[in-house]
Amino acid sequence: MFLSKSFPPAEAIRSSHLHAYLRLSSYQVSSSPYSPLDRFSFRKASEFGNADKCRSTDHKITGVCDPSLVHVAITLDVEYLRGSIAAVHSILQHSLCPENVFFHFLVSDTDLETLVRSTFPQLKFKAYYFDPAIVRNLISSSVRQALEQPLNYARNYLADLLEPCVRRVIYLDSDLVVVDDIAKLWSTNLGSRTIGAPEYCHANFTKYFTSGFWSAERFSGTFKGRKPCYFNTGVMVIDLVKWRRVGYTKRIERWMEIQKTDRIYELGSLPPFLLVFAGRVAPIEHRWNQHGLGGDNVRGSCRGLHPGPVSLLHWSGSGKPWDRLDSRRPCPLDALWAPYDLYRHSH
Repeated sequence: MFLSKSFPPAEAIRSSHLHAYLRLSSYQVSSSPYSPLDRFSFRKASEFGNADKCRSTDHKITGVCDPSLVHVAITLDVEYLRGSIAAVHSILQHSLCPENVFFHFLVSDTDLETLVRSTFPQLKFKAYYFDPAIVRNLISSSVRQALEQPLNYARNYLADLLEPCVRRVIYLDSDLVVVDDIAKLWSTNLGSRTIGAPEYCHANFTKYFTSGFWSAERFSGTFKGRKPCYFNTGVMVIDLVKWRRVGYTKRIERWMEIQKTDRIYELGSLPPFLLVFAGRVAPIEHRWNQHGLGGDNVRGSCRGLHPGPVSLLHWSGSGKPWDRLDSRRPCPLDALWAPYDLYRHSH
């Protein structure tokens, strides 16, 4: 196990991992439609263990309700499975106390549970089936088809899916790697807020909604008295106790229902979150979501890092590092994802 340290961008870009990765022989991915286990094979991750500084070994973690656990929720689906496995691997590699991390996997295909177990035999996790029918009639068309997948909306239902004893959770997208100790993110002080996330107040907030939204007071008035800023929903710390008490899932669903009749935004699952929470977010350091590395939602062009330290790299946008590496047309920063990839290449 190697412990975390945040690294300066220039040093990261000089990584030699990419060249080693691209020396691999080309390979074919099976297109079997029957089981994800037929299509994917992953190497077993190295064993991991807690450092001496972790809680006394006399304390035996008893289950998902144990108060010493750090809870992380990630979706698992065939399309992004390789990314999810890499994300988990990165968290374990950089955690001082990896045995104290409990993963909550949101799935629509139960076969994936076996694959996770074979890749991470020691992992503390539970798979939660998310029925696509719950949101199928609420989803509107988006600028990119991938944004319309039902599992993208599973984060809206974490408070219902997870056990009531789970009071807080870190939600992470599948196209990222963590290069710092996840316990630091877990300890975020949310104050009176329900969610915490890095905010980007310099972004043009108006572009996330249609002109029809802004011209109708009954819609745009929702931001009255708030100072809304864009935040990326791929990295969030969520107070599930407050979420359940207020009933935020219903509030998000209500905006999705309005979207079906009034077309107030163009993107997928992000705008309803902005409508409910923008201006009411506990700010988290930007180092915890160096996002946009996948380029825009159409071309997926290469992007550089934002200035400052890095704790989490996020390939939001249409370009994914595994696709670009496989096609042998990677972006420089894809070299930082490659070391966490456990995909078993066929020579």
